[in-house]
Amino acid sequence: MSASFNHTIIASTDRHESARFYRELIEATEAPSWGPFTNITLEDGVMLQFAEPPVEIQMQHYAFLVDDELFDRAYSRLVDWGVSHWADPQMTRSGETNTEHGGRGVYFKDPSGHAIELITRPYL
Repeated sequence: MSASFNHTIIASTDRHESARFYRELIEATEAPSWGPFTNITLEDGVMLQFAEPPVEIQMQHYAFLVDDELFDRAYSRLVDWGVSHWADPQMTRSGETNTEHGGRGVYFKDPSGHAIELITRPYL
């Protein structure tokens, strides 16, 4: 059996708010939660677990590959929710998306300050 990605824990200032944000934005599925974790599952079965660590949260980067239709819906949600977004990871092209790598992309921050990227084509 080859390795595949199963789950990750995303440090959150409010695990319920973060899980809701991702679930609604990228149309993920609510998953059973336990202990300190609020969980959602992506279409491919990967679980995102949100937890509130007792330490200062360091920004991480998470990129999600989505199809064009989901990108359109998610981008509309970002705009409707008033979430600041950029076409570039340096955050210099505010309010834009990009057309890098033969697809589209956008960068923004989640409720806990993590740098999130939505792309419609993989970089490879």
